[in-house]
Amino acid sequence: MHVTVDVKGEDTYELELEAVAGVAADGEATGDPADATPTYADLLREVELSPHEVSVLVDGRPVPEDQPVESDHVTVLRLIKGGSE
Repeated sequence: MHVTVDVKGEDTYELELEAVAGVAADGEATGDPADATPTYADLLREVELSPHEVSVLVDGRPVPEDQPVESDHVTVLRLIKGGSE
């Protein structure tokens, strides 16, 4: 399934769920990707964001990061943005 991840005020990412499935946090394969069900946290990891710094919205409603991905469009709102450089 094709998923669009829109990080508000930043970038939009086009991801294939099959490519996200079965990949651990360290980038190593965890087994057969067909057996894995990607979560919203997996999508965040793919776009290099932490669940601790964002909220994930589907149809304008927040969803838990550990929930399996069931939507083809996800909006991500940053709760924390970098300070002065």
